Amino acid sequence: MAEVTREDILNVLDGISDPARGQSIVALGMIAGIQIKDGHVAFGIEVDPAQAKAMEPVRAEAEKRVHALPGVLTVTAVLTAEKQAAQPSHGGQQQGQRVPPLELPGIGAVIAVASGKGGVGKSTTAVNLALALAASGKSVGLLDADVYGPSIPRMLGITGKPQMAEDKKVIPMERHGIKCMSMGFLIDEETPIIWRGPMATGALEQLMRDVAWGQLDVLVVDMPPGTGDIHLSMAQRAPLTGAVIVSTPQDIALLDARKGLNMFRKVEVPVFGLIENMSYFVCPHCGERTEIFSHGGAKREAERLGMDFLGEIPLDIAIRETSDGGEPIVVSDPDSPHSQAYRTIAARVWEKIGESQSQQAAGAPRIVMQ
Repeated sequence: MAEVTREDILNVLDGISDPARGQSIVALGMIAGIQIKDGHVAFGIEVDPAQAKAMEPVRAEAEKRVHALPGVLTVTAVLTAEKQAAQPSHGGQQQGQRVPPLELPGIGAVIAVASGKGGVGKSTTAVNLALALAASGKSVGLLDADVYGPSIPRMLGITGKPQMAEDKKVIPMERHGIKCMSMGFLIDEETPIIWRGPMATGALEQLMRDVAWGQLDVLVVDMPPGTGDIHLSMAQRAPLTGAVIVSTPQDIALLDARKGLNMFRKVEVPVFGLIENMSYFVCPHCGERTEIFSHGGAKREAERLGMDFLGEIPLDIAIRETSDGGEPIVVSDPDSPHSQAYRTIAARVWEKIGESQSQQAAGAPRIVMQ
């Protein structure tokens, strides 16, 4: 069967009208960012932010019509906007206009694993943290929120495409005892995703909302690197219980880690602590220890900011090889010192989750470190 084409999609969408203007959403130029791969389709519908709620039926109808095309397996349509609604200058009004977090029934806690920059091993840390939580008996999901460079499918050794449930939700992929969802399952690994920030944010919201996660103790979200609009929007929309910041020890990485911390501080999400990745290197031949990126910087930064230091992970070829091979070290060598380090960090994160949830249940104010 021939794959659906861009023209096929535009033809069926041409029959849907913008209720406010009475014209075709295609004729009005509202369709953007069409992506097609092996029967999986994704696209955006550009709307006025103030009309987002009224346009939800249009989005749903667009998904329905495209899904009915021969050869289409899944459809992801998101509402997006070039400009966000202006925020008033008075704090009270701004607070009142915040978009409420998404509702994720059945998920006990949502933890963001973030960094201020790329290349610090954030995704490797997120995968091994999720597996360490699962090894302690927790039911765990892992969301790969890096739309532009999804890497979790390869790190977990997952291939193939997710299936649809009867309620039209996507069934997450599973391996090593955890559930996983990633844009990498829907788009070819070498296909670049050229989406504006709001469109990418909308796609991420659907990856959380329209996935049949079931009952989870914790959903670990591997956030994109950086601190741009996508990250701020995700921090605002995802019902985050807390966040973990990953950094390497050197000053330049810690400077970017502070930016990540400040991003979560803006939206009043508790930061559970810092993890120092690539903390040191031990030569496998002579046993000599070398602190390639310095050492202890993240711990000193955590002390300076008055937050917890969650632990350190060395720079080791075994961690890299097992992640690249789809068998992360926590499952491939559970008794290794590196796996034990991840398990210790996971135990501390779980304690933090309990403390945060107890505070919220008691009605205590959230304390955000300045």
